[in-house]
Amino acid sequence: MAAEIAQVAHLLAFVVIANRRHTDLFEWGQRSRAFSLSAEIQQRLLPEARTCEAAAFTLAGWLEPAASIGGDTFDYSLERDLLHLSLTDAMGHGVNAALTASTCMGGLRGARRRGASLTDQAVDTNIALTEQAVSRAGDDFVTGLIGRVDLRTGSLEIVNAGHVMPYLLRGSALTTLDLRVDLPLGMFRDSTYSSTGLALEPGDRVVFVTDGMLERNVADIDVPGAITDTADLHPREVVRGLADRALAAAGHALEDDATVMCLDWHGMHDESRNSTSGADPERASDPLY
Repeated sequence: MAAEIAQVAHLLAFVVIANRRHTDLFEWGQRSRAFSLSAEIQQRLLPEARTCEAAAFTLAGWLEPAASIGGDTFDYSLERDLLHLSLTDAMGHGVNAALTASTCMGGLRGARRRGASLTDQAVDTNIALTEQAVSRAGDDFVTGLIGRVDLRTGSLEIVNAGHVMPYLLRGSALTTLDLRVDLPLGMFRDSTYSSTGLALEPGDRVVFVTDGMLERNVADIDVPGAITDTADLHPREVVRGLADRALAAAGHALEDDATVMCLDWHGMHDESRNSTSGADPERASDPLY
């Protein structure tokens, strides 16, 4: 019976994926409250699937928005041998932050789709944001992490544009990555960007966060401890769990968006993925009972 229910759920998931672009019905079903204009813009910037699972990796992201949207976004794109990912945080709140985030995401996606290198993606997006700032007579800058994983080798390359350092959980040891830090995107048109490389090992977990997980009314959260505590959970549950802790610490009134992205590296790009109803059962979290 459980197997049959799983098959039906898998089929219904494909129905939703295929049809949601043609109707608002499924969107209505997901919402418990009306979205503000800034929230509507922000949600359209996020990937439709919050989790991506393959033989070599599992990636999951989650954004818990503040009452007044803080401009966070995350994104990923999978090619045959490359995984692209980004986590960004636009300055400010509300519609202005959402519009800045939209320009940033458009710049990153456009450069990536033109085949630009990782550093060129940062440079092109920086120029787009500085031009927007000039046209609006504002300060539209964005901090962010722009990454790319070579799935054949496990080489992770990251550009850090003034952002919070990501965490690396390797075995039982948790550290922060030692990345070169460049200026945020959108501050100066002639800013240059460099990347830092890391050789991932099978079993590694990299956790990316925005400052909404660390500052203001969620500052009491022990993020390193929470990452260690959830080491045995699937990335999908890790990001939800960390975001839930932020929400609880803030009394369900976040002053800034809290965003988390979790990458697990399995290191088997040349192997087939064992899956049941779309998921690898060997990598699922153990039942709580």
